[in-house]
Amino acid sequence: MRTPKLLDFREIAAMTDAELAAHLANVAGKILIEVRDSGMFEGKSLGKAGDETANQFLVHALRQQRPDDGLLSEESKDTADRLSKERVWIVDPVDGTREYGEARTDWAVHVALCIDGKPETGAVALPGLDTVLRTDAPIEMPESAETPRMVVSRTRPAAEAVAVSEAIGAELVGMGSAGAKAMAIVRGEAEIYLHTGGQYEWDSAAPAAVALAHGLHASRIDGSPLVYNNSDTYMPDLLICRPEWAERVLAEVAKLAA
Repeated sequence: MRTPKLLDFREIAAMTDAELAAHLANVAGKILIEVRDSGMFEGKSLGKAGDETANQFLVHALRQQRPDDGLLSEESKDTADRLSKERVWIVDPVDGTREYGEARTDWAVHVALCIDGKPETGAVALPGLDTVLRTDAPIEMPESAETPRMVVSRTRPAAEAVAVSEAIGAELVGMGSAGAKAMAIVRGEAEIYLHTGGQYEWDSAAPAAVALAHGLHASRIDGSPLVYNNSDTYMPDLLICRPEWAERVLAEVAKLAA
């Protein structure tokens, strides 16, 4: 596979924010596959090499193309500069490092633009599926299944998600990265993604932006909005689901907290 090159400066400069997000997520994904297929790395060193390479590409490109915006990346040292910015890019170069290293398809690249804390624009690349889901080009979603499917961690499903699935009669579907789980809802592979137990802003900013652009529900598990570009980037819980399931799932979560 030949790594795609960035378009020339004039073409990139003319891109909308959404076009830029999708382009960068796609190129970063192709780079990651080339790093993995090179055979130069394995195990933890592969994950580190992939993270560093994709992060370097994304950070350099965003600082070049949107120099006045703030930037938050999982793989870069955070600074307070972004807190004074209205527009802040939030990226996760490799969401699902384990799945990436195992050559699975359930890993992702996240590129999001948050404006005044709202996940307005973004893209989630699923390089293993050669797919990029984006806010400016929503896909047609299939009909929901009669029996709801809930995506959970394939290695450690959260107790709250298991309890809610039992209460509503949902089928649990194990899956890797947060981005892959969220995009499973967009792609019609599941109806509900309920997460508790710890994430950070880069885990959900792009998935939330894409989900909202497709008309899905996206919130914290208490029903409050997702707000980004906080000084503390910890965001421990998330609900992305088909709108018809939001009220029921939030109610069941509230029962568990009572």
